[in-house]
Amino acid sequence: MRTCCLIIIVLLTGCAGNDSKSLRERYKSEIIQTEADFARMAAEKGVAQAFFEFADTLAVISRGGVLIQGKEGIKTYYEKQLKPGTKLEWKPDFTEVSGDLGYTYGKYTHSVPDSTGQVTESHGIFHTVWKRQADGTWRYVWD
Repeated sequence: MRTCCLIIIVLLTGCAGNDSKSLRERYKSEIIQTEADFARMAAEKGVAQAFFEFADTLAVISRGGVLIQGKEGIKTYYEKQLKPGTKLEWKPDFTEVSGDLGYTYGKYTHSVPDSTGQVTESHGIFHTVWKRQADGTWRYVWD
């Protein structure tokens, strides 16, 4: 009887671990898809709109040593700071998740046209923290 109970406990523990691992992999896939949707919206509808749409209500971004807080604050910041024609492209190189939080990092390219149409590009590394919402979507809380 003890052996049978031990086997059942081991099997249940193993199954729970597999469920946890499959859930983690599912969440990682969801975050990767969310990043792709986020980048696509930035290209199609503009950086300000994308950063607004994919932000958690209490999201924070750090730009130039200043913290910009909340969805509306982030949208206002981008609407005021970005020159027309500015593009931001990125793709995560790494994604990890633990529970309802995940993070990504990778490379970005920021392209800004001047008044003559000459485009200046800058490159860098981004790091984004994602939070799973009650409705199952992922929104960034830090960028």
